[in-house]
Amino acid sequence: MSVGKNVLIVGPGFIGWNVLDRLVAEKYNVTGYVRRSAHAQQIERSGAKAVVGSLDDAELIKTQTAAHDIVFHTATADHQPSAEAVCAGVAERAAQGKSTIYIHTSGTSVLDDGAWGEFEGDKIYRDDQRAEIDAVADDAPHRPIDLAVLAAQRRIGDKAKIAIMIPPLIYGYNPSHGRLSMQIPTLTRFALKHGYAGHLGKGLAVESQINVVDLARGYVVLLHHMESAPPTEFLENPYFFCENGHDTSWKTVAEMIGSNLYKAGKIADPTPKTIPPELYGDLYGADYSGAALGLNSRSRAIRLRQLGWEPRERSMHESFELFELPEILKQGV
Repeated sequence: MSVGKNVLIVGPGFIGWNVLDRLVAEKYNVTGYVRRSAHAQQIERSGAKAVVGSLDDAELIKTQTAAHDIVFHTATADHQPSAEAVCAGVAERAAQGKSTIYIHTSGTSVLDDGAWGEFEGDKIYRDDQRAEIDAVADDAPHRPIDLAVLAAQRRIGDKAKIAIMIPPLIYGYNPSHGRLSMQIPTLTRFALKHGYAGHLGKGLAVESQINVVDLARGYVVLLHHMESAPPTEFLENPYFFCENGHDTSWKTVAEMIGSNLYKAGKIADPTPKTIPPELYGDLYGADYSGAALGLNSRSRAIRLRQLGWEPRERSMHESFELFELPEILKQGV
């Protein structure tokens, strides 16, 4: 059950652009599905083709999927119609006797325990234990989209290979792209606006972490494995975590932000403080801030390590001080 080397990346932004670069270097024929013409030009300069379209254009995504052997969805993990459109394209290919590899991107907010920073959780999820991940609530962050992908996988069966990558807190910076991650820059901009580094609740909740470059390499390692592995492996367990072995509390993140902004002369006191709920609008809003910045979400990438993948890039603290903070300060609040 072999596939070719034509790749579609839906949403080649912070994560997907790093994956795209690696695949282009390996001589895959890559197409990036992007929202803006300006980004299409950037993707073309990176050596790929580009298609401009909205995530809501299900028919275009389905058509593009049906024309490609390999598909990555690295846009937002909370857009169900685009994920379902990819699955429809994969199903169409299966009906034509064509095999497809599809790697969907979720996130470890799916493991959210509702801590809102008040306690450190001791639950650690392993990706070689499918039942643990399947047991999370159906309405957990990202989970409805994951369930839609899993339902499509059951319908398509062994006529495709479908996996779900579940990254944790992502950090890192690729200067050739100029893209920043989400959580740490959001907290840094909050600190610049309000004059202090903050955390939700007591800041005790912890999350695993990964450098975006290590994550991109993890996607490619997974792809190479999927190219030769039987589809039954992914029917049995589609989940893959990708983390660097470090679990960090949100208070530690706030301390990192505070100390660096204080050294840069941007705030008067490096000591982190609890962010009051009335300011959650400067984060992710009242409904989602807890799942983005106050959760316990501890994961272990057992399966990628078994494939030979290991993290290599700079630590969160080094990367923030050397790369992300200077870029955030350059961009402004």
